[in-house]
Amino acid sequence: MKTTDSMETASGLHPDKPTYILAIETSCDETSVAIVADGATILSNVVSSQIETHRRFGGVVPEVASRQHVETITWIIEEAIGKAGIQPSELSAIAVTQGPGLVGALLVGLVAAKTLACALDLPLIGVHHIAGHIYSNQLVHELQYPFVSLVVSGGHTELVYVESEGRFRIIGQTRDDAVGEAYDKVARALKLPYPGGPHIDRLAHEAEEGVPLPRAWLEPESYDFSFSGLKSAVLSVLNQANMKGQQLAAQAVAKGFQDSVLDVLVEKALRAVAACGAKQLVLAGGVAANKGLRERLAARCSEIGLPLLAPPLSLCTDNAAMIAAAAFLKWRRGQFSALDIKAEPSLKLEEWSV
Repeated sequence: MKTTDSMETASGLHPDKPTYILAIETSCDETSVAIVADGATILSNVVSSQIETHRRFGGVVPEVASRQHVETITWIIEEAIGKAGIQPSELSAIAVTQGPGLVGALLVGLVAAKTLACALDLPLIGVHHIAGHIYSNQLVHELQYPFVSLVVSGGHTELVYVESEGRFRIIGQTRDDAVGEAYDKVARALKLPYPGGPHIDRLAHEAEEGVPLPRAWLEPESYDFSFSGLKSAVLSVLNQANMKGQQLAAQAVAKGFQDSVLDVLVEKALRAVAACGAKQLVLAGGVAANKGLRERLAARCSEIGLPLLAPPLSLCTDNAAMIAAAAFLKWRRGQFSALDIKAEPSLKLEEWSV
């Protein structure tokens, strides 16, 4: 078993065979196992979502999520191998999300991955969850460096400068609520089901005009984000309407909220691209499935001739194929993890850089 000290490259290990990486993702409320060839070709990508389980609680319950991972991980591994059409003996490495995420959920995936690595005598590769989201684009697009990635999900809102393959620098991040959290909280105020993002997005497209709401630009040169105040502004508008006996249309509130979010996300992303001299803008994360965001970014990028890369909807939410794609960066350099790696709920992206 090789560790992070190994200087032998992966191409030297298997020069004439495809690299088959089996990856496991259990950072939150999806249990997923995938097998990806050479970091780009998906042979299988099995995802078991827990949305229906957590919906009745209005959000993810960590202990419930961990227990469901335990119940499903074994058969999902078996299904992923079966769908890939290869034998376990043909695998090149085992990859797993090491962090960030819910610690109990991460532990389930880590134990499964370590067990497989030991049983099959294969290298283990711990992967940063956000690196996976960014490199999900590698499964469908050709990445050109340097690029800027706008990462938008339930727990993360970040602008990441990727100077070269696997080299990350965070240039902007949320100071409070991530954009996905803000969507869920506004949806709850509108009495919409969990998760709130798809419902807000749908209602926003049904409205002609939105309720006027503020934009949180922060300091003039800042690439950071803040959505907590916007959430409070939505609640204030709803409370004031109730006090006056008025009924605001949910569509108008949703559009006002989404317009405010998108204005800030899009403008800061494009400003970061210009400042960094990036060749591409890369969209990543669960909120990358938002129709309004994709449309707004596509239109603005088209205006200035900037290539916009976005994963298909199936690769926006948490999945193991993206973890395998990011793990391939480490594989090619022979940068493997020791079997005593721990789940790291606050793992830093820049520290994970290859």
